[in-house]
Amino acid sequence: MENRAHALLAGAFTLALLIASVLIALWLRGDRHDQVPYELTTKLSIAGLNPQAAVRYRGLDVGKVEGIGFDPQVPGQILVKIRVKPDTPITKSTYGTLGYQGVTGIAYVQLDDDGSEPARLPSSDKQIARIEMRPSLLDNLQSRGLAILNQAEEVSKRINNLLAPANQQRMLNAFDNVSKAADQIEAIPRQLQPTLAKLPAVAEQTNRALNSVTLLANNLNTLTTTLQGPDGAVAHLTTTLDQMGAVVNKLEVEALPLVNDMRSTLRGFNRTLDTVREHPQSLLLGVTLGEPGPGESGFEAPKK
Repeated sequence: MENRAHALLAGAFTLALLIASVLIALWLRGDRHDQVPYELTTKLSIAGLNPQAAVRYRGLDVGKVEGIGFDPQVPGQILVKIRVKPDTPITKSTYGTLGYQGVTGIAYVQLDDDGSEPARLPSSDKQIARIEMRPSLLDNLQSRGLAILNQAEEVSKRINNLLAPANQQRMLNAFDNVSKAADQIEAIPRQLQPTLAKLPAVAEQTNRALNSVTLLANNLNTLTTTLQGPDGAVAHLTTTLDQMGAVVNKLEVEALPLVNDMRSTLRGFNRTLDTVREHPQSLLLGVTLGEPGPGESGFEAPKK
């Protein structure tokens, strides 16, 4: 009887466990059908990402990774199928990246949105929408780290070339030239010291010359003012010139007739001298008038 009771209890427990498992599977299946499928596309490495990994939207758990596989239509492209809650705000500008949990290296899908296309991105089991997967922080560090290493190697080569024996000698020569130039520059103040010592005397002489020039300019200004004053030399000279002009005008009016008379008298005197020179007897006998010439009174033309 006890064996039958134990067997009955074991059978009832197994049946109850089977029913519970079926119910849980049905519940899980129903929850899965309530979620919206999407596919993330990438050609980057997704190391550490496994099925059933978490899908988070800006840190909030919104779904799970359903499967990972290659895209049969694009060689090298990986498809990550996910399912998220219906209220997850997936838009056309939503993108995914890989995140890592602590130091364990377990990866999860991190969804984010840059807001460039806020329109909703519809998706269904019949037509699954695709979301771009961008490089994660680790991917950027890896890609940029290689470029940094290349640049560091190039810098190391340039430093080695700079420290070559020939360049070292050039640098030593340059330092030597700089030292010599510094010595020469240091000697310049000593050479300039005598000239600098004379500068106060030169400055004093310059000040005296400037004072003399200023005094001369003041005297010239005073002289100019005096000459141009009402009783100055310029005014007297102008008056004198006016008086001389009046005298010249008077001489021109009064003396010119006398000059003309003197000129006529001199011409008559010259004619008398010419007559005496040609006919000295005229002084005793008088002037003998000659026969009238052509055009004179009493002239008669000779008869033919």
